[in-house]
Amino acid sequence: MKIAIVGSGVSGLSIGQLLNKKHEVVLFERKKDIGGLVKCKRVNDCLFHKVGGHVFNSKNQKVLNWFWSYFDRDSEFVKAKRNAKIIFDNAVIGYPIENYLYLLEKDIVKTIIDELLVLQKLPILAPFEHDNFEHFLKNNFGETLYQLYFKPYNNKIWQTDLNTVALEWLEGKLPMPNLNEIIQNNIIRADEDDMVHSTFYYPKENGSQFIVDRLKKDLNIITNTTINEVSRFGEKLIINDEEFDKLIYCGDVRKLPGTIKDLLRADGVDVSYLEQLRSNGTSNLFCETDDNDISWLYIPESFTKAHRIIYTGNFSATNNRGSERKTCVVEFSGEVDYDVMVKEAEKLPGNLAPIDYNYEPNSYVVQDKQTREAIADAKQVLEKSGIYLLGRFAEWEYYNMDKAIEAAFDLSTKFL
Repeated sequence: MKIAIVGSGVSGLSIGQLLNKKHEVVLFERKKDIGGLVKCKRVNDCLFHKVGGHVFNSKNQKVLNWFWSYFDRDSEFVKAKRNAKIIFDNAVIGYPIENYLYLLEKDIVKTIIDELLVLQKLPILAPFEHDNFEHFLKNNFGETLYQLYFKPYNNKIWQTDLNTVALEWLEGKLPMPNLNEIIQNNIIRADEDDMVHSTFYYPKENGSQFIVDRLKKDLNIITNTTINEVSRFGEKLIINDEEFDKLIYCGDVRKLPGTIKDLLRADGVDVSYLEQLRSNGTSNLFCETDDNDISWLYIPESFTKAHRIIYTGNFSATNNRGSERKTCVVEFSGEVDYDVMVKEAEKLPGNLAPIDYNYEPNSYVVQDKQTREAIADAKQVLEKSGIYLLGRFAEWEYYNMDKAIEAAFDLSTKFL
């Protein structure tokens, strides 16, 4: 078949490689650079992750086997252990916070333990059985930890009431709390080994851009091209005056070409709901920093607008090649002026010195209770016309790199 793929992020590149050996594949990218949210650039020969800091790992053996078929793990990657920290009450403590209660004030610890003991007596709910994200956090960590840490930190990221955020996105993103483990970890001072990325792999050179550059090999990618219209001629889809058998859309579902939206409307899908799906952008300040061994530093405190620092300079020494210091990315939710970010950086540890900055309008997808059902309805309708949705913004799922690859795998089975 001849297959069009719209979007050249990890999802588009992955499905492109999965299908390219048996089909004729053409990727369309509206920007001049490929890579979506994981693309990087060098500034003064230091590596700037323009949107966060992307690493790779997976618990899915199929994904691991496929990924390492494109890379030499031992010679091209470094393996690192996650060393995340939290700024809390003017101190830097370990992550996740519930494993480091022994570092908090005595009265606060007593209140938290009392609340956890009460929660332990209540029926245990699966994550998706909670009404919303706020309910999940309170019901698992207690009111005190929610007010001190989870609420302020997540409000910074999502910039919305947490009781409007659905739980489906959560799977695999947070450790599920267990009172026995919390008490045990605080006694024996255990590290957190159950996180999705408690250890991870990272390219020795050029970070996630190295992954993009390898995965684009042998793919026909047309950049600077926006797909505004998709029409049908018999059994064929017409895109940019070319005939295709299938279309895989990895772009923003809110911005589907008008003719595709018409297909959805004709079959009763609520397109107006899809068009108003919520997302948050991120502003990122690339900085030099003092030496440290941290990978991520989370900042729930209100003294700064920043919500985390990603110490990408600790992921690989080559990321700091143009500087005598380490480098990091300070992340803010939403659009924040450069001058404001610089002033906020002065409040943060590490004697930060700005190098560059970037604003990404869409980084985080925000789900509500209708989202997954609405996307599932849209998929069902579109697939009857040979059109498929894939990726973070097409499926409105909070995919990390490994989950994006896994979703591409699942979709590829429909083309065998």
